[in-house]
Amino acid sequence: VQLQAFGGGLVQAGESLRLTCKASGPGFINYAVAWFRQAPGKEREFVAAVAWGAGQIYYADSMKDRSTISRDNAKKTVGLQITTAKPEDTAVYYCAAASFLPLHYITTERYYNFWGQGTLVTVSS
Repeated sequence: VQLQAFGGGLVQAGESLRLTCKASGPGFINYAVAWFRQAPGKEREFVAAVAWGAGQIYYADSMKDRSTISRDNAKKTVGLQITTAKPEDTAVYYCAAASFLPLHYITTERYYNFWGQGTLVTVSS
Protein backbone atom coordinates (compact mmCIF):
# COMPACT_ATOMS: atom_id res chain seq x y z
CA VAL A 1 0.00 0.00 0.00
CA GLN A 2 1.12 3.55 -0.71
CA LEU A 3 0.15 6.41 1.57
CA GLN A 4 -0.12 10.12 1.04
CA ALA A 5 -0.75 12.55 3.87
CA PHE A 6 -2.11 16.00 3.22
CA GLY A 7 -3.95 18.81 4.92
CA GLY A 8 -1.11 20.42 6.85
CA GLY A 9 -0.38 24.10 6.92
CA LEU A 10 -0.53 27.08 9.24
CA VAL A 11 -3.33 27.33 11.80
CA GLN A 12 -3.93 29.68 14.68
CA ALA A 13 -3.94 28.40 18.22
CA GLY A 14 -7.45 27.42 19.21
CA GLU A 15 -8.53 26.53 15.70
CA SER A 16 -9.17 23.02 14.40
CA LEU A 17 -7.10 21.20 11.85
CA ARG A 18 -7.88 18.17 9.74
CA LEU A 19 -5.45 15.85 8.08
CA THR A 20 -6.19 13.13 5.56
CA CYS A 21 -4.24 10.00 4.72
CA LYS A 22 -5.05 8.62 1.29
CA ALA A 23 -4.06 5.05 0.50
CA SER A 24 -3.68 3.30 -2.81
CA GLY A 25 -3.46 -0.40 -3.49
CA PRO A 26 -5.61 -3.42 -2.71
CA GLY A 27 -6.78 -4.70 0.63
CA PHE A 28 -6.97 -1.41 2.50
CA ILE A 29 -9.50 -2.85 4.95
CA ASN A 30 -6.81 -5.26 6.16
CA TYR A 31 -4.46 -2.47 7.26
CA ALA A 32 -4.25 -0.77 10.60
CA VAL A 33 -3.57 2.91 10.02
CA ALA A 34 -2.02 5.30 12.49
CA TRP A 35 -0.96 8.89 12.76
CA PHE A 36 2.39 9.77 14.29
CA ARG A 37 4.01 13.16 14.61
CA GLN A 38 7.49 14.52 15.06
CA ALA A 39 8.01 17.94 16.56
CA PRO A 40 11.25 19.87 15.97
CA GLY A 41 14.05 18.35 18.01
CA LYS A 42 11.89 15.55 19.37
CA GLU A 43 11.31 11.91 18.65
CA ARG A 44 8.36 10.78 16.62
CA GLU A 45 5.35 9.95 18.78
CA PHE A 46 2.07 8.13 18.40
CA VAL A 47 -1.09 10.23 18.04
CA ALA A 48 -3.98 7.96 17.06
CA ALA A 49 -4.76 4.72 15.24
CA VAL A 50 -7.63 2.78 13.78
CA ALA A 51 -7.44 -1.00 13.56
CA TRP A 52 -8.11 -3.18 10.54
CA GLY A 53 -11.34 -5.14 10.34
CA ALA A 54 -13.57 -3.95 13.18
CA GLY A 55 -11.82 -0.59 13.28
CA GLN A 56 -11.07 -0.17 16.97
CA ILE A 57 -9.73 3.25 17.76
CA TYR A 58 -6.82 4.25 19.98
CA TYR A 59 -5.46 7.64 21.04
CA ALA A 60 -2.39 8.84 22.84
CA ASP A 61 -3.41 9.92 26.31
CA SER A 62 -2.27 13.46 25.59
CA MET A 63 -4.47 13.70 22.50
CA LYS A 64 -7.63 11.75 23.33
CA ASP A 65 -9.60 14.79 24.45
CA ARG A 66 -8.83 16.83 21.31
CA SER A 67 -8.47 14.28 18.54
CA THR A 68 -10.81 12.29 16.35
CA ILE A 69 -9.60 9.64 13.94
CA SER A 70 -11.94 8.28 11.31
CA ARG A 71 -11.73 5.71 8.58
CA ASP A 72 -13.51 5.37 5.24
CA ASN A 73 -12.64 2.04 3.65
CA ALA A 74 -14.57 2.79 0.48
CA LYS A 75 -12.50 5.91 -0.13
CA LYS A 76 -9.32 4.38 1.35
CA THR A 77 -8.83 7.34 3.62
CA VAL A 78 -8.12 7.93 7.28
CA GLY A 79 -8.75 11.36 8.71
CA LEU A 80 -7.38 13.01 11.83
CA GLN A 81 -9.06 16.05 13.32
CA ILE A 82 -7.47 18.00 16.14
CA THR A 83 -9.53 20.63 17.86
CA THR A 84 -8.27 23.56 19.93
CA ALA A 85 -4.85 23.44 18.31
CA LYS A 86 -1.89 24.39 20.49
CA PRO A 87 1.61 25.56 19.52
CA GLU A 88 2.94 22.26 20.86
CA ASP A 89 0.94 20.49 18.13
CA THR A 90 3.43 21.91 15.64
CA ALA A 91 5.04 18.90 13.98
CA VAL A 92 5.35 16.86 10.85
CA TYR A 93 2.45 14.44 10.87
CA TYR A 94 2.89 11.02 9.28
CA CYS A 95 0.36 8.35 8.51
CA ALA A 96 1.50 4.77 8.60
CA ALA A 97 -0.04 1.39 7.86
CA ALA A 98 0.54 -2.25 8.66
CA SER A 99 -1.44 -5.25 7.45
CA PHE A 100 -3.24 -7.45 9.97
CA LEU A 101 -1.52 -5.67 12.84
CA PRO A 102 -2.42 -7.16 16.24
CA LEU A 103 -4.14 -4.70 18.53
CA HIS A 104 -1.43 -4.81 21.17
CA TYR A 105 1.08 -3.44 18.64
CA ILE A 106 -1.13 -0.73 17.22
CA THR A 107 0.44 2.20 19.06
CA THR A 108 4.04 1.10 18.40
CA GLU A 109 5.90 2.77 15.58
CA ARG A 110 8.29 -0.04 14.69
CA TYR A 111 5.46 -2.39 13.64
CA TYR A 112 4.34 -0.09 10.83
CA ASN A 113 6.05 -0.84 7.54
CA PHE A 114 4.30 1.59 5.19
CA TRP A 115 4.69 5.33 5.69
CA GLY A 116 3.44 8.42 3.99
CA GLN A 117 5.69 11.38 3.26
CA GLY A 118 4.51 13.53 6.16
CA THR A 119 2.70 16.83 6.22
CA LEU A 120 3.83 19.84 8.24
CA VAL A 121 1.43 21.47 10.67
CA THR A 122 2.42 24.78 12.22
CA VAL A 123 0.30 26.24 15.01
CA SER A 124 0.94 29.90 15.72
CA SER A 125 0.17 31.45 19.08
